[in-house]
Amino acid sequence: MTTTTLPAKKKGSYWKRLGLDLVKNKWLYIMLIPGLIYFIVFKYLPMWGIIISFEDYSPFLGPFRSTWKGLYWYQRFFATKKWMDYLSNTLILSFMSIIFTFPAPIILALLLNEIRSTAYKKVTQTLLYMPHFISIVIVVSITYVIFGTEGIIYKLTTQMLGRSIDYLGDPKVFRWMIVGQSIWKETGWGTIIFLAALTNVDTQLYEAAMIDGANRAQRLWHITLPAIRSTIVLMLVLRMGSVLDTGYEHLILMSNALNRSVSQTLDVFVYQNGIVNGQLSYTTAVGVMKSIVSVILVVTSNKIAHALGEEGLY
Repeated sequence: MTTTTLPAKKKGSYWKRLGLDLVKNKWLYIMLIPGLIYFIVFKYLPMWGIIISFEDYSPFLGPFRSTWKGLYWYQRFFATKKWMDYLSNTLILSFMSIIFTFPAPIILALLLNEIRSTAYKKVTQTLLYMPHFISIVIVVSITYVIFGTEGIIYKLTTQMLGRSIDYLGDPKVFRWMIVGQSIWKETGWGTIIFLAALTNVDTQLYEAAMIDGANRAQRLWHITLPAIRSTIVLMLVLRMGSVLDTGYEHLILMSNALNRSVSQTLDVFVYQNGIVNGQLSYTTAVGVMKSIVSVILVVTSNKIAHALGEEGLY
C-alpha cells in the first residue's frame, strides 16, 4: 500500500500569488485606495482617542498631560441612578426597530420584484427612494404638522374615537412615532440591497415551479426567500452591531418635557453630557462600553448564523 504526501507549500507562495493578483487586478486595487484611506483616517486613527476615557481630559493639556483617572468614569456611569433607564430605553427602541423596521425593506423588495411592468417598477422605486434624501429635521417638521394639535390626523382620530391622542407627548406613543418615521424614511432605500440579491435568483426555478403548479405565493416562499436568505442573515448580523446606536438627532428633535422618560437613550446621554456639558472623558467611557457590547453582539450573532448553516459575516 502506497501513500501519497501532499507537497509542502513554498515559503513565498502566498506573497507570490498576492503579487500576481495585484498586477492582474491593479485597477481594482487602485479603486480600493480611497476607501482604505477613509477608514484609516476616520475610523482607525481616532481609536487612540479612547485613552481619554481613563483620564480627566482637558483640551488645554491634551491626552498625554491630562490627569489619569483609571476606571473612574466607568464606575461613575454605573453609579448613576438613571443608567438603567438610559439602557432600557435604548434596547426597547432598538429591538422595536429590528422587529418592525428591519423586515420592511425585505417585504417591500419582494413586492417590487413581483411587478412585471418595468416602467412602473422604476417609477415606483424612484418615489420610494426619495424620503431617504429628506433631512430628519424636515421629517420631524412634517410630523408636527400632521400629528400636532392642529394636524389632520389628530383631528380625525379625535372625531373617530371621541377622545384625543397626544401623539407628540404621550410616552406610550413616542416609540411608535420614532419607528414609523424610520420606516417611512428608510424602507425604500433599504430595498436596494435586497433587490440586487433578487436579481441572482435563477428564473428557471420559477418556470419549473409554474409547471409543477405552484402559485405566486408558493414560489415566493419556496424559491425567492431561500435565495436571499444569506443576504438577510448578513444584514441582520450587521444590524446587531448597532443595537445600542439609536442616534441623537432624531430623538432630540422629537423629545419634549412630556415624553422625556422614554426619549433619553445612551446616545442622547452622550450628546447632552459630552457635547453640551463638555464632559468628554465621561461620555467617551460610555462610547467605549457601547462599542464593546456591539462587538460581542456581532460575534455572537455571527456564531448563531454559522450554527444555523448560514455563512454569516465572516
